[in-house]
Amino acid sequence: VQLQASGGGLVKAGDSLRLSCAPSGRTFSSHFMAWFRQVPGKERDFVAGIRWGTARTYYADSVKGRFTISRDSAENTMYLQMSSLKFDDSADYYCARANGYSTYWRDFLVWGQGTLVTVSS
Repeated sequence: VQLQASGGGLVKAGDSLRLSCAPSGRTFSSHFMAWFRQVPGKERDFVAGIRWGTARTYYADSVKGRFTISRDSAENTMYLQMSSLKFDDSADYYCARANGYSTYWRDFLVWGQGTLVTVSS
């Protein structure tokens, strides 16, 4: 299984951006999908996650109210709508899949390639 992430780019502070993640194989209701982000020299941080079966969502405190994670089960695609972007949101963003709920990157077994988000101040 591969995860294909896309949608990153260069934006200004306050702008919006939407990331997409499309798994190459089927996503099951038991799977937990998430977005992480990483800046050089730091660990990958949990941004948002979603239970594929119930669509229940989880967010890091730093993005609550600004980011929205969603999934389209028919299209087998996950999204991260990012609004009111800040300079500190600049990072490589990764989508990942785990067999159950977690916010710790080591529990995620399948990863997409990073998509770079750069927010200019």
